Amino acid sequence: MVDQSGAALPPGGVGELVLKGPSMFSGYFEDPRASADAVDAGGWFHSGDLAYADGDGFYFIVDRKKDMFVSGGENVYPAEVERALCEHPAVLMCAVVGVPDERWGEVGRAFVVRRDGATADEEELLAFLRTRLARYKLPRSVRFVPELPISPQGKVLKRLLRTP
Repeated sequence: MVDQSGAALPPGGVGELVLKGPSMFSGYFEDPRASADAVDAGGWFHSGDLAYADGDGFYFIVDRKKDMFVSGGENVYPAEVERALCEHPAVLMCAVVGVPDERWGEVGRAFVVRRDGATADEEELLAFLRTRLARYKLPRSVRFVPELPISPQGKVLKRLLRTP
């Protein structure tokens, strides 16, 4: 793992997972520019995954680099917020994105698909999260949606949720 400047991080430090080897990466399909941008001058492939290694050398993926946002100077990993939100019995699916905020730079906005028959509202979900997350990680708003935009590969299209 490396920090923003490319310096290696000690065990427990969250940074971008970079890889190097003879069979690491052949390029993005029909996207030579993105392929070139993904490999630095030293030949390291930048995966876009944020991860950390423990003291035993095991690696743990935290989130995607492009999904992380900074709120009040603190890194917020949407995957952590989403895992906590999905523990609520009313939540079928959810996604959290960073949205601009004058005071904090960015804050979280949760998009939630409720289970059939569930009636949980925004305040109930935020109260639930207050028992599980640090205050700076809490979304500032919850929007209930009938479904999340999903790619053909089954991934949530967060870029569509970030647009006003």
